[in-house]
Amino acid sequence: MTHRIFQTFLLWLILATLAPSVGRLHADDWPQWMGPHRDNVWREEGLLKSFPEGGPTVVWRAPLAGGYAGPAVAGGRVFVTDFVKGDGPQGTERVLCLDAMSGELLWQREDPATYTISYPAGPRCTPLVEGDRVYTLGAEGNLLCLAVADGTLLWSRDLTADYRTKPATWGYASHPLIDGDRLICIAGTDVAHAVALNKHTGEEIWRTGTALEQGYCPPVILEAAGVRQLILMKPSGMYAVEPETGGLLWETPYNADNGSIIMQPVRIGDYLYIGGFQEKNLLLTLRQDTPGVEVVWRNKRQHGISAVNVQPFVLDGHLCGFHEKGDLRVVAIPSGEVVFSDGGPLPGRLQGCGTAFITRQADRYFLFTETGDLVIAELSPEGYTERDRAHLIEPTNVAFGRDVVWCPPAYAERSIFVRNDAELIRVSLAAEPHN
Repeated sequence: MTHRIFQTFLLWLILATLAPSVGRLHADDWPQWMGPHRDNVWREEGLLKSFPEGGPTVVWRAPLAGGYAGPAVAGGRVFVTDFVKGDGPQGTERVLCLDAMSGELLWQREDPATYTISYPAGPRCTPLVEGDRVYTLGAEGNLLCLAVADGTLLWSRDLTADYRTKPATWGYASHPLIDGDRLICIAGTDVAHAVALNKHTGEEIWRTGTALEQGYCPPVILEAAGVRQLILMKPSGMYAVEPETGGLLWETPYNADNGSIIMQPVRIGDYLYIGGFQEKNLLLTLRQDTPGVEVVWRNKRQHGISAVNVQPFVLDGHLCGFHEKGDLRVVAIPSGEVVFSDGGPLPGRLQGCGTAFITRQADRYFLFTETGDLVIAELSPEGYTERDRAHLIEPTNVAFGRDVVWCPPAYAERSIFVRNDAELIRVSLAAEPHN
């Protein structure tokens, strides 16, 4: 082998060896609620195993006003919404775009809003970023499509006016879903429960269903019986439609307490679970021969998970999440039996709607708690093991007589992005110091 050929071969070998490592450390985005795949899984690597003494590094802080909406991170930018209070219920809903590296404000949009809802701190829905557009939904139903580059308004819809309805008690909180050219939203009551809008123009493609109240449950698409099914939830029932047309596939009754159906339905194998306040739970079997469901059990007390702020997830064939009483639960499926129940990351704080947002990363979990702590833990059907904890941000809201921060975080750029009612911060979780 000549010297030149040997050098070329050696260079190729080095690049081939390094390429997987470079790819593994590529920064990821968190462009919508629950991340890129709406599953609360963080797929980046190169992350710390435990927190340094004194806690992880706060890269930057940016001022913010009130709201429950989590941030979205995409293309080196951070998008977040808030509500600046004015006189009485009047104020201004804002969409802010910041530089992910520096926290510098790049642009913002302001729209007047009069809040008629309970817990009127601000918007609930995380922005949804796709390509050069960002979609936001305000607490009173103001739906916007903005240009990522500069915030230019591309189109807007007032869901309460367009569908002759009013916001639910706690406002519009169902995160819109993009499917192809469709932006699918929970819209209203008598005129249409759910609608699909052209994501480019805002024009309606289809509408489906009616409801006494919208509910707060985000839409989700799954496949069963060889058919794509858009699963929709309202306080009086669960139903499935064709995502392309809105045509009804099946429906089954439900009876939510106070209109409170919040969690997105969770699929565990061939089962589909939903749970709301006062143990109003429902387990279905998805038929595999034709679109449809069969009821396994309904309103089974002391079983299942009645989820409020935290989306449950599948854990080794079980259902895992926070129950309305504030305990972290693991539930066997299909029996619904609670096989583990504990305060988890909220010891001594077993109170109504106890909240810690759970995100899986590799074989461990990050839990951001309502006390403003970030916890690294292990979870299994056998229980919860805490590995480390750091305090990141102060609770600035009040619920059930206690101070809370009820804002889901975003995980991107080997960092956590999280907000309260005063600031948005970026905290590095990289294995190496942030530079």
